[in-house]
Amino acid sequence: MTIQSPSPFPGPAVAEQVAFDRHELGVILTLYGRMVAAGEWRDYGMSFLRDVAVFCVFRRAAEHPLYRIEKRPALRNRQGSYAVIGMDGQVLKRGHDLAAVLRILERKLIRPID
Repeated sequence: MTIQSPSPFPGPAVAEQVAFDRHELGVILTLYGRMVAAGEWRDYGMSFLRDVAVFCVFRRAAEHPLYRIEKRPALRNRQGSYAVIGMDGQVLKRGHDLAAVLRILERKLIRPID
């Protein structure tokens, strides 16, 4: 009879891609629903890559995205994981709290009453 040494348990798995969790998607889709109801946005797309998760917002499906909402966990300790990026690539807002970062887009809903 041969004695085999026990195989070690696998270590913690390294995440192969970054994704939004359920709470984050709830916050994003709540804003998206309000903007669709206001007639500002019409379509969205999501990408989950190795280092970034992106939620893109479109006015029409065939255009470039109006805004990109990004989650980069590598920037968590520096500038914050979340960012809103405009159509021209300019970072409009960056921070640690997703709801606070998305407030920059909620201002578009506030209109004066005639």
